[in-house]
Amino acid sequence: MTNFVATAAQLAEGNGQHNSLQPWLTGGGALLILLLLLVVTVSFNKDR
Repeated sequence: MTNFVATAAQLAEGNGQHNSLQPWLTGGGALLILLLLLVVTVSFNKDR
């Protein structure tokens, strides 16, 4: 069990060399998805 905890802690820490996502890319993608959902919702709501 101790070996598992040590390995899990080492994996959780990471080595700091991974590539992170660009914040503007993540935000832009989320905005695009939300706008697409808004267009789909409005297009199905033509009965009013």
